[in-house]
Amino acid sequence: MANFELVMPKLGESIQEATITKWIVKAGDKVRDDDILLEIATDKVDSEIPSPVSGTIMKILYQQDEVVPVGTVIAIIDTGGGDFNQEKEESKPNAVITDTSSASTSVSTPASAAAEPEISGTEIQIGEPEMEENTGRYYSPLVRKIASEEKVTAVELERIQGTGRNGRVRKEDILKYIQDREKAEPLIIETTTARVTEPEVTAAKPSPEKFKVSASPGDEIIKMDRMRKLIAEHMVMSKSISAHVTNMIETDVTRIVLWRNRIKDEFFAREKDKLTYLPIFLESVISALKDYPMINASVDGDSIILRKNINLGIAVALPTGNLIVPVIKNADQLSLLGLVKSLNRIADNARNNKLNPDDVTGGTFTVSNFGTFRNVMGTPIINQPQVAVLGIGTVEKKPAVVETPEGDMIAIRHKMYLSLTYDHRIIDGALGGAYLRKLADYLEAFDSRRTL
Repeated sequence: MANFELVMPKLGESIQEATITKWIVKAGDKVRDDDILLEIATDKVDSEIPSPVSGTIMKILYQQDEVVPVGTVIAIIDTGGGDFNQEKEESKPNAVITDTSSASTSVSTPASAAAEPEISGTEIQIGEPEMEENTGRYYSPLVRKIASEEKVTAVELERIQGTGRNGRVRKEDILKYIQDREKAEPLIIETTTARVTEPEVTAAKPSPEKFKVSASPGDEIIKMDRMRKLIAEHMVMSKSISAHVTNMIETDVTRIVLWRNRIKDEFFAREKDKLTYLPIFLESVISALKDYPMINASVDGDSIILRKNINLGIAVALPTGNLIVPVIKNADQLSLLGLVKSLNRIADNARNNKLNPDDVTGGTFTVSNFGTFRNVMGTPIINQPQVAVLGIGTVEKKPAVVETPEGDMIAIRHKMYLSLTYDHRIIDGALGGAYLRKLADYLEAFDSRRTL
């Protein structure tokens, strides 16, 4: 028998641990090289982990929702082709073992006792170590103990939306429910007493993220998924760190529009890739960053780090409604064709959940394209630890005054708005405005005779 130890892979330089979100296989399953074994998640990206060998899953050492340090053995794969039925029974997940214990308990319980309800009034009793309510919903001993101590009724338990497997209520779920319930309750005598004996409680100000909002009849309550929670935390953190200021400018991109319309079909036939406006805009973004390196920087305490490389983060909307920012590394070293290829690759991988952890780290400047949704402009939030983010609005036809040798005239031009949100700790209005003006100049001076 030859055993292979499957370890939690290192998912990037800054990643030290990952959460197992789903096992695709179970103990006893046969797998082939490159078969997907499990799905994991970090604070950066979700990933599927393939099997590096062919064999039989002998043991699974960590279960769903467990956080595992990188380099830790998470499963044993037998590559010798033996029979592991016995090992399979011995290595069942803890939840399965618990259920087996529950079954044995119910067998030893007298029939008369089993027929008596475990609910007294409206409070959960701790009788048997594990049981199922009349609805068939399972609660672990820990959850039941907390419910009893905190006087959570059976009806309340049924209303708690569990985040565990098959909707099971976890410790975190009931604690959050208790916390929210206490905030929603009217002031009672015990609370008044606490305020008198412990005046420091009244001095503490509630944090915005814990502000309680009551739902009205008919309202729908949707639990945030893991990615939405991370986005929310990251956005609030950014606003608390950086002093956000936004400048806007309108630019004429008529030359770019006409050039793209002329060559896009030929380009697609040759390269099998779509030529959108964004990579053309990115080329000018990079040129302006080279002119104003303070925009491509980070703040570390009272020090400013000017980034040598220009790594462009591109905000991509996912089918789930969430947002992710994959990064084009060393974008300043790419030609326009290279930018087209790189942009299309990371966008497709993002929408199909195929990004690697390295694809979403190391960004030095971010671009958010509001024009995708036909929005005119926006004020994006800085993607920490960067110091600026560019918003690009939709391209629209507008009447504009054009200077000609024969005098001013009104013509139809293709225009769009650019908005730069920057960290006022190190970027003043003059610098932010100068960068935007330079970017607009590059876009307006686009050479419509160039080839691609």
